[in-house]
Amino acid sequence: MVIGIPKEILSGENRVAITPDTAAKLIKLGFEIVVETNAGLNAHFLDESYLQAGAKILSSAAEVYSAADVICKVQKPIVDDSVNELKMMKKGTLLISFFFPLNYPQIAKESAAAGVDVIAMDFIPRITRAQKMDALSSQSNLAGYKSVLLAANHLGKIFPLLMTAAGTITPSKVVIMGAGVAGLQALGTAKRLGAIVEVSDVRTAVKEEVLSLGGKFIEVEQDASLQDERGYAKEQSAEFLQKQKEVLFKHITQADIVITTALIPGKKAPILVSEEMIKNMKHGSVVLDMATEFGGNCELSEFKKTVVKHGVTIIGEANLPSLIPTQASELYSKNILALLAEIGKGGTVNLDMSNDVVKESLITHQGEVVNARIKPLVSQ
Repeated sequence: MVIGIPKEILSGENRVAITPDTAAKLIKLGFEIVVETNAGLNAHFLDESYLQAGAKILSSAAEVYSAADVICKVQKPIVDDSVNELKMMKKGTLLISFFFPLNYPQIAKESAAAGVDVIAMDFIPRITRAQKMDALSSQSNLAGYKSVLLAANHLGKIFPLLMTAAGTITPSKVVIMGAGVAGLQALGTAKRLGAIVEVSDVRTAVKEEVLSLGGKFIEVEQDASLQDERGYAKEQSAEFLQKQKEVLFKHITQADIVITTALIPGKKAPILVSEEMIKNMKHGSVVLDMATEFGGNCELSEFKKTVVKHGVTIIGEANLPSLIPTQASELYSKNILALLAEIGKGGTVNLDMSNDVVKESLITHQGEVVNARIKPLVSQ
């Protein structure tokens, strides 16, 4: 089978799905690799490196889609009036990419209609065997790191306690909303830079992880578990969200930096930082909202924009891993390699529904939406 790597066309996306090193390993597994010219350029992987790995370079996306049996992408296909990546794929093509079908079920429906089979990298199950395939975690890890550096760059202060002849500089205070992969990496990065870090999460089970990394855990009293069976935060009640806002008000308004990472699969991101909180923050403070693609955690954040409101800089960067494209591509590429090693043999792919990884991550197959979580959404 031929694996095709087109250049990402979404504005601001610098990653590439397969790196030259991974291409060489896939070729050893029996696959052929075709790459659109300059597909890896923005991530600093040159065509020459792909050629040395044994891949073929094709001059256009149309040639790649025409030649490929499997398409590996970072972003979900773009389907609009100017370009339709689904129509460029052959019927029966297997697309492997981030897809977010809970948030964008229409694209799942259109993929099925186009006869494109889809494996969503964001639907890889959180089981031990699939850890190497967990692209959400690999990319969120880098996003957490970059979020701290980006926020620090906009803050007019340094992070650490500093004793100088001219006096003592007090450490900056960072509040992180959400202790998932991104939040914990942000915590570790901010601590290494010398900040005092507080972390809030609806899942009290993560408290020990926060404390072990040197953070302080902000607790909100709750009556029931707010973690689902897959380890993600569940949608919270209006009563709990109000209680959370009351507890967080003091912590947020005293912070120099607030980083929000809270997402609920298939739902609009919860508002955690209100305009009233922003008004009461110190002039020059920074809020970085990592959830702007899905509505945002901050009431005043704007998608893909950095704005100043009430004296507070609010960063709405939606694609933080793309700002570290080399390592982000390397990790994502290894996630796909692990997936193809699981479902591929002798240069072919077997979509065996008895395999937990395939069952959970396969969204469309043979012209139908087959994923149990997505079927109800496209039938409405």
